[in-house]
Amino acid sequence: MSEQASSFIAKSTIKAADLEHRRKINFNIGKYNAAVPKGKEQFEDLHLARERAKNIKWRAIETLDQQLEEFELNFTKRGGKVIWAENSEQAIEEILKICVEKKCKTLVKSKSMVTEEIHLNKALEQNGIESIETDLGEYIQQLDGEAPYHIVTPAMHKSKEDVAKLFHEKLGTPLQFSPEQLTLKARAILREKYVQAEIGVTGANFIISDIGGIAVTENEGNARLSCSFPKTHIAIVGIEKMIPSITDLGLFWPLLSTFGTGQKITVYNTILTGPRQENEKDGPEEMYVILLDNGRTNILKNPKQRESLYCIRCGACLNACPIYKNIGGHTYGATYSGPIGSVITPNLQGMEEFKHLSYASSLCGNCTEVCAVKINLHELLLDNRKESVEEGLASFSEKMAWKVWKLASLRRSMMNMGSGKWKNKIVNGLFKTWKENRTDLHFSDKTFNQMWKDQFKK
Repeated sequence: MSEQASSFIAKSTIKAADLEHRRKINFNIGKYNAAVPKGKEQFEDLHLARERAKNIKWRAIETLDQQLEEFELNFTKRGGKVIWAENSEQAIEEILKICVEKKCKTLVKSKSMVTEEIHLNKALEQNGIESIETDLGEYIQQLDGEAPYHIVTPAMHKSKEDVAKLFHEKLGTPLQFSPEQLTLKARAILREKYVQAEIGVTGANFIISDIGGIAVTENEGNARLSCSFPKTHIAIVGIEKMIPSITDLGLFWPLLSTFGTGQKITVYNTILTGPRQENEKDGPEEMYVILLDNGRTNILKNPKQRESLYCIRCGACLNACPIYKNIGGHTYGATYSGPIGSVITPNLQGMEEFKHLSYASSLCGNCTEVCAVKINLHELLLDNRKESVEEGLASFSEKMAWKVWKLASLRRSMMNMGSGKWKNKIVNGLFKTWKENRTDLHFSDKTFNQMWKDQFKK
């Protein structure tokens, strides 16, 4: 068993028994579940909208090399600079080069899972650069020294009392401060940082090839401030975020907001196509887009798993997953948690270390049912399991257990052998690891074959 798997089992065992944690998550996801049906009412045919979105992403991913080249051509025409990063190390190296060139001491950063993936804040801190998270949820997590808990709502696992206590300890605010007062305190601190920062960093929800731009979706306005106040803007984007045309946003923006938060449309939706032009009054003097691979081409070359690259990071599958709701986001030990994380993490970070995530599923199919772009998530989880076995990552005891099971299943005489009580004793005695988190297996006194013979004996 890998170190990651051992950690996952230990953490999930503790978290699953934490009833207070479950209460907080169910409370927050309950609000989400109440809002989403109202957001879906804007679609005349939701099934068709999701199907069209999936087809658009299919086209984008199948022609990704051409789409990326078209984006670079159009983006650089307006003075933007494109950097291709094969892995997180290259991305960090390029960002640090820009920081040195701009003599950067303070950097403001909007919410971005890709920057979490490459551990940007840690790298900047090690090089003496102050990196400030400007999304309120991310800022809360940064103050607490924690990674984001959820793709969309980073501090979902915290109650308002938890946040008040954290702000009291870190910022000296009174314990009785309301959420509104806590937000105003954060706002006052962050507004100063926008003015001080030499560089602003954002992610992007979509890359748009035909106009050479990126689309950023948010509810707080912090991304707009992060990319317009500092003189230099760096956008770090996974290459899978591609959509072919600006007209596709008319479908993807409402889908993302509805399945992400239950809104018809998010508050701020921005398209950025480069640095400030001569006839423009605001915007950065320089803009870089870092196109990050970091294992995505490993998924791209797999015809089956390629479908997972359609994901628009709405987080709906996390909110629907019974496993996620019981063990939480941090237990996964990876940037991306929940069903989509369990699908892509083994392919991004190594099957040997993370294959266990694909087994951390009830295979109920609820993740597939709620996916905004109809990714067959539960099938991809099964495919990951299959690939891990084909790569020889199954333990000796697991291989032998399935061989014995196959041998018995193909021989009716062996299936009919012995009483149910005898089978219970042997099987439950052999599969002790299986039983650690499950109840005993129970065999009937007679097999179906034996009961059939008894019922219809001549």
